[in-house]
Amino acid sequence: MTPTVKKSSQDAHLISNGLKENDTGCPNGSETEDEPLLRENPRRFVIFPIQYPDIWKMYKQAQASFWTVEEVDLSKDLVHWDRLKPDEKHFISNVLAFFAASDGIVNENLVQRFSQEVQVPEARSFYSFQILIETVHSEMYSMLINTYIRDLKERDYLFNAIQTMPCVKRKADWALEWINDNKSTFGKDVQEKTQNFCSLKGLLNHGEPGLTAVMVGERLVAFAAVEGIFFSGSFAAIYWLKKRGLLPGLTYSNELISRDEGLHCNFACLLYSYLVKKPSEDRVREIITKAVCIEQEFLTEALPVDLIGMNCCLMKQYIEFVADRLLADLDLDKVYKVENPFDFMESISLEGKTNFFEKRVAEYQRFGVMSSMLDGEFTLDADF
Repeated sequence: MTPTVKKSSQDAHLISNGLKENDTGCPNGSETEDEPLLRENPRRFVIFPIQYPDIWKMYKQAQASFWTVEEVDLSKDLVHWDRLKPDEKHFISNVLAFFAASDGIVNENLVQRFSQEVQVPEARSFYSFQILIETVHSEMYSMLINTYIRDLKERDYLFNAIQTMPCVKRKADWALEWINDNKSTFGKDVQEKTQNFCSLKGLLNHGEPGLTAVMVGERLVAFAAVEGIFFSGSFAAIYWLKKRGLLPGLTYSNELISRDEGLHCNFACLLYSYLVKKPSEDRVREIITKAVCIEQEFLTEALPVDLIGMNCCLMKQYIEFVADRLLADLDLDKVYKVENPFDFMESISLEGKTNFFEKRVAEYQRFGVMSSMLDGEFTLDADF
């Protein structure tokens, strides 16, 4: 005879608050078992044989596009910088301050969340390389600040922008909240109940109590918005400087970085397509439109692009255009339905019109990295 297990009073309390045993959202439950990216994978420590060729291909693309700050020539930038107007210097230095901090925030999410939650080795390989290149980005922005800003107090102010600049802090706080799940579907209160319930049942896994595919899906969308929307307007502003023939080192590094971030955003959309249980369409639109509002305020009010001669209304439209493109990549209907007001943006990688793996905008793709992927075959004997 099978003994009857009596539920504790704490069990009963949690269930009375809407958490059933089969509805806990715990990692070992049916929720993640149905998710190919999230379910326990004892083979996650070994890469071959490749199970997800499309994910692996994006890792190889990231690998092929690796670069370092030493490849960017800043020798002419200081002469250009000294000729800029004070408003132009203010705009550029503040944008660089945001960028210098933002890549560290992206890495925080990759290390603390995505690399632990996703159990597919191909995806983990991509994340490991993304962590590396985000560090290169942060180093590049820090080097640019060091090059342009001679005053040590001003330099320190910019390096601590999350604490010193409210407009940067708002963008950073929004991203950091997603790392801490303060904006997750279930909310903080119910998450705590979920964690307690999972602890009672011994269902904790990989340090992720209460993890669900919906939570991961929301974070995927949120950080796609960070890299695809929060960066887009500033990328466009720096590319505008290139049109004017200014700051060749800054604009070249912007070309490289915007290309990398475009790949990261595309990768998030690819992983999102693999989720079986996705956030609701309304929830995704809510996340995207909130990011749009924050970015529009940043570049048209807090740090208006008219400081460098750009049109604020057109910048608002461009941010909406980028958001629509992200929604389309997530297989959702567009919200804003606007045209791209900046035709000069058609030529950079973030736009996606020119595939930098087929026609390199910047001539530095690592020779031979992609050649081993012909016809989907992976070889270890390619000539390097």
